[in-house]
Amino acid sequence: MTASVWLVRHGETEWSRSGRHTGRTDIPMTAEGERQAVTLTTRLAAQTFSLVLSSPLARARETARLAGYGAVADITDDLREWDYGAYEGRTTADIRRDRPGWSVWTGGVPDGETVDEVGARQQRVIERARGAGGDVAVFGHAHALRVLAACWLGLPPAHGRYFKLDPASISILGYERETPAIARWNET
Repeated sequence: MTASVWLVRHGETEWSRSGRHTGRTDIPMTAEGERQAVTLTTRLAAQTFSLVLSSPLARARETARLAGYGAVADITDDLREWDYGAYEGRTTADIRRDRPGWSVWTGGVPDGETVDEVGARQQRVIERARGAGGDVAVFGHAHALRVLAACWLGLPPAHGRYFKLDPASISILGYERETPAIARWNET
């Protein structure tokens, strides 16, 4: 059994700062985001990981590199952020002008992924982590990591909406005896 899974969200980007949905667009971190990523080095220094996984998108890969794990990170498409389709680059407020009350968690995205498709990818990440034989670090994105947390707990993927994640935050998934649990959440 995996001891724990450390979820590490990438540092700030221009779009995360402005609230724009950033799925497949491969934009870099801001200078502040890079500074945030460097601080992860100290916060993760005492931890040994059997496996380090990262999204292939530059903001996650660069966060892993700046945190000291770039050379050992295994890149996996399963950790890509949610494909927001036609809503890529738009804010929730902008989308709600056309679709009042819309939420990515319940309203769907035209030409993008469903929450269950994101959940299927995160379930594969969980299976891989559980087979690693030790602690695992996962460098990724806000919505996908929130879905991963919901799936870890045995909840429907859409329940990821209840877990807020800030840039360059660390969250730890583990167990309470044999029951999957959240050990720490959204620490910056």
